Amino acid sequence: MKQFWENKKVLVTGGTGFIGSHVVEKLVERGAVVTVLDNLQNGKIKNIEYLDGKVIFIHGDCTNLKDALKACKNQEVVMNLAARVGGIEYNRMHQATMLRDNLNIATNMMEAARQSEAERFLAVSSACVYPRDCKVPTPESEGFLSEPEPTNGGYGWAKRMSEALGKYYAEEFGMKVAIVRPYNCYGPRDHFDPKTSHVIPALIKRVFDGENPVIVWGSGKQTRAFLYVEDLAEGMILSIEKYPIPDPINLGTDEEVSIKDLIGMIISLSGKNIQIQFDTTKPDGSLRRNSDNTKAKDKIGFYEKTKLVDGLKKTIKWYKHMVLSN
Repeated sequence: MKQFWENKKVLVTGGTGFIGSHVVEKLVERGAVVTVLDNLQNGKIKNIEYLDGKVIFIHGDCTNLKDALKACKNQEVVMNLAARVGGIEYNRMHQATMLRDNLNIATNMMEAARQSEAERFLAVSSACVYPRDCKVPTPESEGFLSEPEPTNGGYGWAKRMSEALGKYYAEEFGMKVAIVRPYNCYGPRDHFDPKTSHVIPALIKRVFDGENPVIVWGSGKQTRAFLYVEDLAEGMILSIEKYPIPDPINLGTDEEVSIKDLIGMIISLSGKNIQIQFDTTKPDGSLRRNSDNTKAKDKIGFYEKTKLVDGLKKTIKWYKHMVLSN
């Protein structure tokens, strides 16, 4: 509801990033007074520069408690989207760094919010908390059953511990803390660097780079679900507004697609004549991954609005305009 956010002082960490900039955009539309704290390591000022005059920007680092305290001063809501992120190979080789830095961010921001007496705090967790052998669609109850996915162990443990921190801050200090676990997200302003990008931006870049054939590991039969970034931003805002208790909520979509069909859609929308070659000597990985979204529907009334084909059209249009034309 717009009434809740009207003139509300809101801090968004990581607010110049891929997801954060969309959250900032929606908060401004709701009439919030938004401050962004970002070190610009992953984000870009140009993602929010068109909101000039409507957003206060602080260049700082969430791993620095002084910066966190400065940014949190007089804020009513703190939405912590800042994170240290990397590609699969980087994460695998730097597990300690991923654990240390992401836990440090969560600890500093939650403590700074507490000291500043912020009314509410959003802890952004991740689907990486779930173990490899979790059931699918995956309910929130699977989050702590066994070890996180090994290749993302450091990041997964940091997110698990940030959830625990939120729970105990709520119990000891009475903070209103919401926790969300986003699943695969895509859309405009995403990262298209092959070293750090996820499935959809990586495929879009390969198609527009002219790779032919596009070689894909496995059979292409494995299925995934991808949530459009504007829908994810909406889910985050709804969670802190309607469900500010430390009970994790998945933010995902019920629309599943095979990797084979996903690549076919991207090639078709690109207008290019490109072939797909599946390397069946390579593993498929998990045959199916998706979230159980029942709690999000029941607790905050969250439903995805953007169908995959429509989201891909918007993402490709943005990529052609903002990346290829520059």
